[in-house]
Amino acid sequence: MTADPGPALEARDLYRFFRTGDDETLALRGVSLTVHRGETVAVVGPSGSGKSTLLACLAGLDEPAGGTVRVGGERMTHRREADRARVRADRIGVLLQTRNLVPHLDVTTNIRLARRAAGRGRVRADELLEQVGLTGRGLAVPAQLSGGELARAGLAVALVNDPDVILADEPTGELDGATEQQVLSLLREHTGRGAGLLVVTHSAEVVRIADRVVLLRDGAVAG
Repeated sequence: MTADPGPALEARDLYRFFRTGDDETLALRGVSLTVHRGETVAVVGPSGSGKSTLLACLAGLDEPAGGTVRVGGERMTHRREADRARVRADRIGVLLQTRNLVPHLDVTTNIRLARRAAGRGRVRADELLEQVGLTGRGLAVPAQLSGGELARAGLAVALVNDPDVILADEPTGELDGATEQQVLSLLREHTGRGAGLLVVTHSAEVVRIADRVVLLRDGAVAG
């Protein structure tokens, strides 16, 4: 009998402060959430509610002042940056609004770079590109791709290491309806293989397909 691998991601009591001169802003106020394997969680809330700060802390791109984050059972928080980078490369697929592609490298090299960052062997980039509908575009650099192609190339990079969890910030915000459906279908397909998915979004379509919706307001989970 296979042991329960536990949640894809678990955050407990996250706090994050920002100081500007004598002013202090509490961006996260004790946020706790869990993303189970195979589950899609949509995080929604007004501008300034803490969504981007939360995503950065979950991905290990920022360090919370208090609380813990575990990904695939491994602690992310309160470790050296090098350790956080290793956990992120090995266990997290990050898909940001600013994209996750190195601008001067072609798509295939971006995929292989993400693979090497996790200390894994070579990958058949052409097979992954075929999965995301980019056959024949592996030698293109990001500036040569359309908005929809950029989203799918970023998705290929995010998925290359079969992460425990995918963290996405408005992954369909600039896409037309058909491309949005394609990207969401690919993300849902990956959760069907046992990954968790957390999406920060304003998209009604993302909220519609989510298994659970978390509302942030003033740095805290509402309700």
